[in-house]
Amino acid sequence: MPINNDGVMIILSSPSGAGKTTLVSLLSKLENFEISISHTTRQPRSNEQPDKDYYFVTEEKFKRLISNEEFLEYAKVFNNFYGTTRTPVIDKLNKGKNVLFDIDWQGADQIKNKKLDYKLITFFILPPSKEILFDRLSNREMKDKLIVDERMRQFSRDVLHWINYDYVVINDDLKKCYAKILNLIKAEMNNGSKDYDSNFIREHVDKLTS
Repeated sequence: MPINNDGVMIILSSPSGAGKTTLVSLLSKLENFEISISHTTRQPRSNEQPDKDYYFVTEEKFKRLISNEEFLEYAKVFNNFYGTTRTPVIDKLNKGKNVLFDIDWQGADQIKNKKLDYKLITFFILPPSKEILFDRLSNREMKDKLIVDERMRQFSRDVLHWINYDYVVINDDLKKCYAKILNLIKAEMNNGSKDYDSNFIREHVDKLTS
């Protein structure tokens, strides 16, 4: 853990369907790890609980929070707003809690640019292939082919931001991916050695974008 006993900020980003939300949920079960709950203007999915998975709000309320400068980060994604309010995050960090963020690259960039006085570790999650990503999206509540196609087009844009993250992890097996992320977090917290092959990641990104 950091010497000053403050918590650590841990960001997980990914293209839609790569598995970051599931991984954040698994990490949140660890002692002293808590999820930062985002506000969003989109409608809840059938498996989501208000005030647990997201704070579901109107666009009017969201824009009021923007005007009041209450967001640590926010972005508009697929025509809906998502954002993280500052005060709950800072309170958790000051209590020594490690805060997990399930946000996209726009939000990650905003948090990094704020240069807060807390350790920050960033992860970008990638699928094993575009074909597997397409299958994952098709099996979600996105039966509309147009929606899936839009997610795939967005993937081609999102994946270009991998270079701005500390680590890129391929979610080809959920348990292995989780273990990889957890080992890297522990290494960062304890200044330990890291098992990370950046050349392999670069080759994988080249395959995804070719």
